[in-house]
Amino acid sequence: MQALLQQAQNMQQQMASAQQELAETEVTGNAGNGLVTATVTGGGELTDLTIDPKIVDPEDVETLQDLVIAAIKDANQKAQALVEQKLGPLAQGGLGGLLG
Repeated sequence: MQALLQQAQNMQQQMASAQQELAETEVTGNAGNGLVTATVTGGGELTDLTIDPKIVDPEDVETLQDLVIAAIKDANQKAQALVEQKLGPLAQGGLGGLLG
């Protein structure tokens, strides 16, 4: 029983460490062949947004809005993939992995 508790505690520490690492890791998504880039943390926090001035057209704000949304979505998808990569082995093991 003691070994089981120790293993659970180790898993909890690994999970906390992985979550901290994810919170500090940034990923960048883009849209419009890099005309708009968005950077988010592994936790999904938007930390930077860059818009190439040549895409800014006062007559076509809708395109710029769409590109901003697409870049943020791309960054968030990459962040989610990173989360699954980092936490997947820990989350999949769960207590079932401890008991079996």
